[in-house]
Amino acid sequence: MPTLPWTAPRRSRADTGEMTVMASRFELREWRDVPPFFLAALKIRHQMLRSPGIIGISLIAKPIAKTFYTLSAWEDRDSLNAAVIQQPHLTTMERFRSRTEGSLFAFWSAARHDPHPGWGEAHQRLDEQARNAPRG
Repeated sequence: MPTLPWTAPRRSRADTGEMTVMASRFELREWRDVPPFFLAALKIRHQMLRSPGIIGISLIAKPIAKTFYTLSAWEDRDSLNAAVIQQPHLTTMERFRSRTEGSLFAFWSAARHDPHPGWGEAHQRLDEQARNAPRG
């Protein structure tokens, strides 16, 4: 499945200062969870694009691998934190928490005047998170 490209809301934003970037990876346990997770991800994408402080968002869905990636940029960490406790994101997190084998999150700051964050850096940061994750 193709990547849903970087999408920014129509409202203008300042091009100075820093932005908060977040990348995530979700690995589902069961094939049957792939279609509902993808539909939920589309709803969340729509929610995030309406959230205060969003700069932009992208999604990669790899249904054969049961893996989904998100990449988003925010005016600040508070805007991101406020968005993730809204619906439908909150209910989706609760619904799929036990259905994922692994979830990874990476956060970093970037200059707002740079082009939008890229998937290359996002994958590198997620891989670093995976290497540094505690082994249980």
